[in-house]
Amino acid sequence: KSTMTLARSTPNFPPLRLVLAIPGEATSHYKLGLMYARGEGALRDDAEAVRWFRSSADHGYALAQYALACMYSAGQGVAKDAAEASIWHRKAADQGYDRAQYALARMYSVGDGVPQDHAEAAKWYRRAAQQGYAHAQNELGVMYERGLGVEQDHAEAVAWYRKAADQDHAQARNNL
Repeated sequence: KSTMTLARSTPNFPPLRLVLAIPGEATSHYKLGLMYARGEGALRDDAEAVRWFRSSADHGYALAQYALACMYSAGQGVAKDAAEASIWHRKAADQGYDRAQYALARMYSVGDGVPQDHAEAAKWYRRAAQQGYAHAQNELGVMYERGLGVEQDHAEAVAWYRKAADQDHAQARNNL
């Protein structure tokens, strides 16, 4: 008998995990990974979540690539591995996913899993910031204020802080 408790099924409705586990369905595999990661419809199982995120990520699904990167960053369901996390963050970031761009920028900013490179960090913060991601807008403002990876420019810093503050980003308001 399985130790996993799954969503209820009836003769007409199989467990949701069986419906979602269609081979080659990246979106469905990602959603199944979320179910295991969150314990929704199944007992929380980080290793199983990683398995489904990887299946989806291998098919190029950016949200799954980001989720898998986060699992590696936190050491949930896999050994903590910042270098592996950076690989998956980059795959999602290259597809334009703003949170992955922000995460990759932070990794470059501090040298976590990648060599520290403020110019590369500023590039990825800018990509996420241009999509309206407030955390990235604030961090790009910091980069301009301190001259990290970009030429120091207080007016540019203030402009990015304002964009983030306009979205109620508390740290950006404080930075102004």
